[in-house]
Amino acid sequence: MPVQVKRIYDPAAPGDGERILVDRLWPRGISKEKADLGEWMKDIAPSADLRKWYGHKPERWDEFRRRYREELESNPLVEPLRERIGKGTVTLLYGARDRERNQAVALADYLTRQ
Repeated sequence: MPVQVKRIYDPAAPGDGERILVDRLWPRGISKEKADLGEWMKDIAPSADLRKWYGHKPERWDEFRRRYREELESNPLVEPLRERIGKGTVTLLYGARDRERNQAVALADYLTRQ
């Protein structure tokens, strides 16, 4: 399953395949042209309440992932995204500064473990 995770502020690369933004909010300071993405799937991102609760606090990471997995279990966009990943490389884009603990990392983990 070719799924990659990349910060939206990093330059696009030929190996990115289909680039999909998985943030609920548009990242600051980046134009839609510079983002070079195929789609913005804001409805697959964590709920606003979960995002605010997490607040990018490392000590909440494990609980954030657990709660986000619960949200993904009933999200109708998961299967179509899995199908796209099955057809070729997909890069999940995010805007957070933390490259190891963000919703795109959690989503990629969820998609590859199922």
